[in-house]
Amino acid sequence: MEEDDEASRVVPPWVELEYAHMRKLAGLGSQVHFTHLSKSSSDSLNAKFTENASDGQANAICHESGVLDLIKERLGGSLEKVCLLDPKAEKELSPEDGDGRFEWFLFGGILGDDPPRDRTAELRVLGFPSRHLGPTQMTTDTALGVTKRVVQDKVPLDKIPYIDHPTIKFNAKESVEMPFKYIAENGEPLLPPGMRELLFEDMNKGFEF
Repeated sequence: MEEDDEASRVVPPWVELEYAHMRKLAGLGSQVHFTHLSKSSSDSLNAKFTENASDGQANAICHESGVLDLIKERLGGSLEKVCLLDPKAEKELSPEDGDGRFEWFLFGGILGDDPPRDRTAELRVLGFPSRHLGPTQMTTDTALGVTKRVVQDKVPLDKIPYIDHPTIKFNAKESVEMPFKYIAENGEPLLPPGMRELLFEDMNKGFEF
């Protein structure tokens, strides 16, 4: 996430929605670790995860320590079992990558900036094996959902239905274009539950006087 800011005590609502969606997309039996959080962010997210726990979700753990500390604690420091999802990787993710060569999949894009700032470079230089999900920027929850479908459900990357840069329509006059690639479900972008309402609320705030 962003640099620690002691003045900011609340995790933005859209972050909470994306993170909750990641738990749902990963599914039961998986773990989702959020690392390098400030204490306030970690406490806030842990409270939300506990409050909104439900069946069929991945277990979520928040850490104030960085991912390298977690890898040292859980994997003895070895990077070989950790796949970094990197837009600049040479190889694309394939179903074979879920056959045991990797145990962890690491998402380092820091919540998907538009335009991308290549913040994954901070992790790339450490020497992780890496894979890409195609050339179009995804939200972090979408990237996790795509990864799960490829490595666990064994669906090739090019067989997953997508929508690029969808326009979210709220009514006949109001809409917003999203600058990312999403999984398509029933012809619509697979957004986190509550995201459409939040987008509409934020758009209307821009017109308040």
